[in-house]
Amino acid sequence: MELRRIQYFVAVAEESHFGRAAERLRMAQPPLSQQIKALEAEMGVALFRRTTRKVELTPAGERFLVRARNILAAVDDAVTEAGQVADGMLGRIAIGFTGSATYDLLPSLVRVLRADLPGIELDIHGEMLTPDQVTALADGSLDLGLLRPPVRSSAIDVHVLRREPLIAVLPAHHALARRPRVQLSELRDDPFITYPSHHRSVVYEAVIDACQRAGFVPASVHEVAETSTLVSFVAAGLGVALVPASVQHLRITGATYLPLAGTTQEVGLALATRAGETSPLVARVRARAEALIGGGRRVRAEH
Repeated sequence: MELRRIQYFVAVAEESHFGRAAERLRMAQPPLSQQIKALEAEMGVALFRRTTRKVELTPAGERFLVRARNILAAVDDAVTEAGQVADGMLGRIAIGFTGSATYDLLPSLVRVLRADLPGIELDIHGEMLTPDQVTALADGSLDLGLLRPPVRSSAIDVHVLRREPLIAVLPAHHALARRPRVQLSELRDDPFITYPSHHRSVVYEAVIDACQRAGFVPASVHEVAETSTLVSFVAAGLGVALVPASVQHLRITGATYLPLAGTTQEVGLALATRAGETSPLVARVRARAEALIGGGRRVRAEH
């Protein structure tokens, strides 16, 4: 069944007159009459009762008019939605957040996206380590990631947004917890709570490097995967930790955040997408994130 015949039928039904319907459709009356007859023949029912003075809908025509209007409205909606998808204003996007960004940036970015792009569906994944995000980007589970560089994959496009220092997290009862800042070397005898090792966490590598620069390697290390667990373990008195400064947005009773004195150890935060990504929706969300966090710079993947 041709869509234009449905449009012709609705026009005749609403005008109750072939001549007025033809004027509305900007076509001649004979071809319009022929198209309505063809529609009735195709359906096998009479849609109109025709007299010399007026055109009336049959009971079948009245029921078909309801459906026909719904069909035309659905087509209009589909056209509008297709345009919104093409413009990046509609669709679903999956975003991954590294641990610290989960508590720092996730709430503010989600608020911005809800306000600016209300038609999109957000699939948010918090507390994701960089290697897990890279894997998820590559297999399509994620569309955009906020992660810690470096990324050793040429299939991923990485855009560094900012760098932030490491800070210490101490139990509130720690002897150094009331200091305005702490020397990293003063923590050499404390057990450390860290993110996972074996190249699973960029922050782990930065922490160990900072400790080595301070003249020691932690004698005792307890590894956890989630930032909230890490800070909770510190609050429980199980050890101390070094974390990106943005983690201090996560407030847990019993944990104290202190700047480090005498070290400039920093970690980066980057936006990552699949290399060659062409989705208008991803481009819009990426632009919102860059505006919120900072323009940053694009870097090549390390091999």
